[in-house]
Amino acid sequence: MKRTIAILLLLSALAGLAGCGGEDLQLKDFDQQTEPAPDVTVPQQTQTGPSQQTEPTDPVTSETEDTKPTEPTEPTEPKPVPGTLQGIYTRGELEAMDTKVNGWGLGPNTDDQNRPVDATRAQEKYGQYEAYFIVPDDGKIYLTFDEGYENGYTSQILDVLKEKDAKAVFFVTMQYVKDEPELIQRMIDEGHVVGNHSVRHKSMPTLDLDTMMAEVTDLHEYVLEHFGYEMYLFRPPMGEYSQQSLAVLQELGYKTVQWSFAHYDYAVDDQPDPDKTYDKIVNAAHSGAIYLLHAVSKTNTEVLGDVIDAFREQGFELALLDR
Repeated sequence: MKRTIAILLLLSALAGLAGCGGEDLQLKDFDQQTEPAPDVTVPQQTQTGPSQQTEPTDPVTSETEDTKPTEPTEPTEPKPVPGTLQGIYTRGELEAMDTKVNGWGLGPNTDDQNRPVDATRAQEKYGQYEAYFIVPDDGKIYLTFDEGYENGYTSQILDVLKEKDAKAVFFVTMQYVKDEPELIQRMIDEGHVVGNHSVRHKSMPTLDLDTMMAEVTDLHEYVLEHFGYEMYLFRPPMGEYSQQSLAVLQELGYKTVQWSFAHYDYAVDDQPDPDKTYDKIVNAAHSGAIYLLHAVSKTNTEVLGDVIDAFREQGFELALLDR
């Protein structure tokens, strides 16, 4: 009996050794077949019992949310930093450009979309300089106000814009910024664009290169220092421009903004009739319109809310020019 038991114990031990050898071989074969990728840690296998073993994880083919490859993205061009030289032109190239003074005004002719022909022609000719006489047909209207001095209406204009949830550009001179810091801050706080209208409101194409640049950069730096705000749009005083002046603004990272609508609204002692003004502004509406309005105008202030409503009823969206 004892001999039988001993034989049985011996057979059981031999079977156990054979089982362990099989498991060791299986693990060795896996190691030989799957090489871990560089700098990848292979998870250790855990044996929980004589016949239980976790499946090995392939460190090459397994993926988690953190390790999935990302799609390559297209490189984006850096945006210009307004107020600094962009390196588009050399000084020699700027000096060689046409300095002829061009005034800006619009004739009566419009196309079948009510867009002024003079504006579209100028846009085709000078658009390469980041100049806007009219915006490409986009179903939008762009409100802009020129601010040479304060006549008591800007806060009311801002009230109307806030009530109508509309945004506008306010082109300001250095003197206006210094005289009306509260209004400038309010424009910024309420999401409007503060545009550069030069330091002294001089005809840009009549100035030499250094003076022309200073008219832009001095105001730019003052507003940046005192309000932490970076301007990027420029309106030429009196609308006067040349090929050279447009290129200078482009070299400084600015967009030049002219207009495709303006009317006689700036003489504070000779204001137009509100009803006639409303009709004139609304009837001139066109896709991509840049409206020049003067904030010193009592009439503009009175009709602004109704004008905005009329634009929207015609299907236009009020918008701001992008950087």
